[in-house]
Amino acid sequence: MPAPRASLPATNLARTVVFAAFIAVLGMFPGIYLGGSGVPIVLQNAGPLLAGAILGARRGTAAVLLFLALTAIGLPLLSGGRGGLAPFAGPSGGFLLGWILSALVAGLIVQRAARPGLPVLLLATTGGLLADYAIGIPFLGAYTGDLGAAFVQSLVFVPGDAIKVVATAVVAAIAHRALPDTVLRPAVRNE
Repeated sequence: MPAPRASLPATNLARTVVFAAFIAVLGMFPGIYLGGSGVPIVLQNAGPLLAGAILGARRGTAAVLLFLALTAIGLPLLSGGRGGLAPFAGPSGGFLLGWILSALVAGLIVQRAARPGLPVLLLATTGGLLADYAIGIPFLGAYTGDLGAAFVQSLVFVPGDAIKVVATAVVAAIAHRALPDTVLRPAVRNE
């Protein structure tokens, strides 16, 4: 069976831009502040998971980097209309930067699968979320001066994030069935 053809550069760019825009659209849903951490519960963190799970590591990460760059230069793309450098320096900063690793991890897991079915996509989105926590919680701990309290405060995110992980995996599974060659996988060599 021949390897899938590489997408055209314009197609790759368009997919990257569309996913950056999709992450911005998810910011239209307002965040909810619970637990006193100063970090809102948002729908927007599902965007990087979906970008990685559908576009793969390189293009998914590029979409997140584009989104974060546009946010950093001042566009109010985060939930609640936040933008500029302040959100990156505040309690949410680590979780925002964690979106980069989130898309990368989800994308790498999907790319390694021969056929990314729902179990692989659940693993990918869970891994992506854990990667976000791995950066976000220590950053919040450094921001507040108490890593233990930051960990406990972050537990408020787990139920909603678990729902987003499952929903994102289901959406990605549907997308992979509809567009099976969306994610470029490493070429298999017959030696």
